[in-house]
Amino acid sequence: MDEVAAFRLSRMTGSAELADITAGLLGQLPSWFGVPEANAEYVESATRLPGLVARTDTEPVGVLLYRRHFAEAAEIHLMAVAPSWHRRGVGRALVDALASDVSADGCQVLQVKTLGATHPDRGYARTRAFYRSVGFLPLEETADLWPDSPCLIMVKWLSLPC
Repeated sequence: MDEVAAFRLSRMTGSAELADITAGLLGQLPSWFGVPEANAEYVESATRLPGLVARTDTEPVGVLLYRRHFAEAAEIHLMAVAPSWHRRGVGRALVDALASDVSADGCQVLQVKTLGATHPDRGYARTRAFYRSVGFLPLEETADLWPDSPCLIMVKWLSLPC
């Protein structure tokens, strides 16, 4: 079976089920999500934010939570893909589905915040490379958003204003 076809996407509203899926995937990614307090905040946010879930026939393999700040702008709040599913199209499918959904509703720009390049974490270097590969561009790195960690804000234009 084609790897891309080995999972399906579903849209979910914030719920206990989405929170459980989020918690399970974060637990598989301690190198990216290793701060218990931050993980608890992500899991709580899954009870109220909309999301997309990638599933095989037996388990969730990816989750994306997002928020709509304005009619023209949305943000990926969290994306987590099971390690065994990295580089198999799950992340790209999640981002593409979100971009399609929000652009159909008038959104023009999608943003994501990730660990900045001035931090030497190799895993996040892969994260930044992934976001570039799906069309995000670096906008700004700042030390003002997260204590003791540089935050890179990346943006993807979904449509340009007339």
